[in-house]
Amino acid sequence: MMGRKRDFRYYVKRTFFYSFLLLLATVCVIPLYWMVRSSFMVNTEIYSMRPFVFWPKEMLWENYAKAWNSANFPVYTLNTMIVVLSCMAGTCLTSAMAAYAFSRLNWKGKKQCFALVLSTMMLPGSVTLIPQFLIWRNFNLVDTLWPLILPSFFGGGAFNIFLLRQFFLGIPRELDDAAKIDGAGALQIFFRIMIPLSKSAMVVVALFTFLNCWNDFFGPIIYLNSKEHFTIAIGLLQFKGDYGTKWNLLMAASTLSVMPCILVYLFGQKYLVEGIALTGLKA
Repeated sequence: MMGRKRDFRYYVKRTFFYSFLLLLATVCVIPLYWMVRSSFMVNTEIYSMRPFVFWPKEMLWENYAKAWNSANFPVYTLNTMIVVLSCMAGTCLTSAMAAYAFSRLNWKGKKQCFALVLSTMMLPGSVTLIPQFLIWRNFNLVDTLWPLILPSFFGGGAFNIFLLRQFFLGIPRELDDAAKIDGAGALQIFFRIMIPLSKSAMVVVALFTFLNCWNDFFGPIIYLNSKEHFTIAIGLLQFKGDYGTKWNLLMAASTLSVMPCILVYLFGQKYLVEGIALTGLKA
C-alpha cells in the first residue's frame, strides 16, 4: 500500500510539474504565434476579435515580399550581417586572449585586474552612454557602423572573459608544460592547444554575441542617423508612420528578422549546453 501511495504521489507531482512547464511554454510561444499569424493577414483581420481569427483563411504570402522591398530590407540585413560577423570575430578573439592571460599566465596584479574587469559587469550601460557617444563623436564616427563594431575588439565584454577563463581553468596545465618542453611559446599554446580544446565554449560566446548584436536596438538608434546605415532592429521602425502602422508588413518583417536567431540557436544548442555545463569546473 505504501508503495502504491508513493507511486500515486510521484505521478501527481510529475503531472503538475509538466503541466506547469507546458503553461510556461505556452506563454512564451503566444507572442511568436501572434507575430507569425498576423504576418499572413490584412490589417483589418488582425484587429478582428469577434470572432477571433486563430489562423487566416487566406494566407497572404505577398506580405513578406512587400515587407522585404518596401523598407529597403536588403540593405538593413547587409548592415546587420556586417556588424554581427565583425563583432563575433572580435569578441571571440579578444575575450579568449584576455581569458587566457587571466587563467594560464602569471603576472603581477592579475587578480586585481580580473576583479576590476568583473566589477564592470555591475555598471549600468546608461552610466557610460554619454562618455562613449562623445568619444565616437570626437573621432567623427557617429552615423557609421564603427561604434557598433570596434568595442568588440577590446576585450569582448566581462561576461565572455569570465566564461572563457573558467573554461580554460578546467584544461589540464600539463598540456602547457608539454608544449613548452617542445619549444612552444604563449601564442602557440593559445592558438594550437587552448582554442581547439575550447570549441564548445567559443561557440557559446559566438552565440551570445550573435543574439545580442542581431537584436541590439539601443546602440544603432543612438549612433546611426542615415537610413543606408540602419540595421534590422531600427529598420523595423520604418513600417510605423505618423498616421498609421502597417502591422501585417511589420509582423512579416519581424518574422524574417527572428528566423536567423532561431536557426542559429537550433544549430548551436548542443554546444551551448555543453559549454555552460563544462564551465566553472575549477574556481
